Parts: sequence; structure tokens; C-alpha cells
Amino acid sequence: MEFDLENPLPTFQDLHFDSVPSLFRIESDHMPSHTYSPSFLQLQATDFDISFRRETISLILHFSHNFDTFLSYLAVNYLDRFLSTQSIMEGKPWVLRLLAISCVSLALKMRRREFSITDILQDGGFIFDAQTIHRMEFLILGALKWRMRSITPFSFINFFISLFKFKDPPLGQALKARATEIIFKAQHDMKLLEFKPSIIAASALLSASHELFPLQFPSFIKAISNCSYVNKNKLFSCCNVMQEIAMEGYESVLDMLPSSSTPVTVFHQLCSSSDSQETNTTAKLEGGMKRKKIISGFRNDNRFQLSHTQIQQC
Repeated sequence: MEFDLENPLPTFQDLHFDSVPSLFRIESDHMPSHTYSPSFLQLQATDFDISFRRETISLILHFSHNFDTFLSYLAVNYLDRFLSTQSIMEGKPWVLRLLAISCVSLALKMRRREFSITDILQDGGFIFDAQTIHRMEFLILGALKWRMRSITPFSFINFFISLFKFKDPPLGQALKARATEIIFKAQHDMKLLEFKPSIIAASALLSASHELFPLQFPSFIKAISNCSYVNKNKLFSCCNVMQEIAMEGYESVLDMLPSSSTPVTVFHQLCSSSDSQETNTTAKLEGGMKRKKIISGFRNDNRFQLSHTQIQQC
């Protein structure tokens, strides 16, 4: 069976609520070591460490460009978890290429894709035989303690969207699509490595909801903040980092909506939890809303600053 990042555990065919506690309980086992966090790296990391990660990720994206983007996300997850426990020697540029190839190869095997090494190595450069790649794969597997069914932010997206209680499924699908874009973009930023996958998922959804459904944004904050699995202080910190990442490419998800889903129809069918007064106010304001809007209480460049007061009031 192909490994699904949204349903990472083999016994969970669907994300039922009785499976949610297990995901939250074990997600930390699928994160990089705490010594890989930005606060630690600021003291310990060299320019080589930072550039090695950046260049290896670039190679992973290059080697996996013929496959789906979830595969590259999984490969980068393996890379970060490996680098957080292993030291890399300088002066061996072929190592980052071998590491990138091996991470992509392992991700392909987890995704149950039929492939050969030549499908990855199509650009010349250093050529590695199968035995060399297998040895590196075993090094990675040992560092990851053979935990290859990674718990990622995608494992929590459907659960958090269910808290918003959308009446119309296409609205939830649009929110999920935009949050997914943000999560892919955020993986490259080292500042987010210290946050749990669930916090990253929640932050991406809040960023996406502020873009797509700004008037309902406070109710979405409340829904996620009231979740017993969410650390509010971590959510506060992650959201403010996420906003800097999410700014570009905002319009693409709006283009995915059906032509009948204009801003007016979208906002009329929002959350079942929204009261009638909020809906009426939305209808009056929707006509002039196209792509971006200045929201009272938020920054006028379509970014929000989530405050401790907002979180604590939830």
C-alpha cells in the first residue's frame, strides 16, 4: 500500500477521532533532534552546516521533480532528521549528492513507486552504484530508528479543518489547498524546525483562513486555540513566523475555486458556527473584496500579527 502522508499509520484508513490522540502523542518521534532547532543552531551551526542543508534540499527537489511534491517533502523530512543526529565532514561535495539521492530513493520506496536509480540520476555528475546508495540508505534508516512513516503537518490538516465546521465542502477544500501550499513552502525555512507538525499545520490553516476568509478568522483562531492538543504559546510563535513565509502566491488558490464561487457566494456559505449578524455584515462588505483587503486590527499588507492577548482570550 502506498504511504499516505495524510494517513501515516497503517491502521488508520481514515482519520477518525479515536486515532487523533495517537498522532499527537507520537509526532515528536518524527521531528529532528532538539539540537537542530534554530536557537541551538544560532550558537553551534557553521556556514557549512546551513549551506549543506540548503544545497542538499535543492538537490532533493531536482532529483524528485518528476514525482509528486509529497515525495520531496518526505525526502526533506528524512534529511532533517538525519542531519540532526549526524555530523557531516567538510571537503566532500559528493556526500550531499549521495545523501540527497538516498533520501529520494527511500521516499520513493515508501510511496511504493516502481523506479530505478536511473530515474533519479538523469543529470550526469557523480554516479553512484546501487551498493553505495544502499549503504547510505541504511545509515539514514539507523539515524531515523527505522521510523519511515513520518508524521508530518499533512497528518493533522483534516482534523483541524473539521473544527471549523464548514457547511460547504468546497470551502474546506479551498482552505486545505492553500494551507498545503504554505506547508510546502515553509519546509525550507529553518525557523520552523523547532515546531511540532501539528503546530505547523494549525498555523498554516490560520494563515490560509486569514487570506481566504478574513472576517471569520477570529472564530478560526478560537476553534484551534480551544483544542486541548494545541500549545497556545507555540501556536502564537509559529503563526507569526508562518505569515512571513505565506505572503507570496496567495492568489493561486482563489483561481482553483469554481467560477460560481465568487467572494459573495463563498462568504455566504462559511462556517455553521458563524452567527447571523456576522453573515449579514459579510454580505455587505463582500462586493468590493477581490484579492486583498485591509482588516481592522491586522497589518495592512494582508499579514496578521497574532498576539498573546488574542490567544489567551480564546
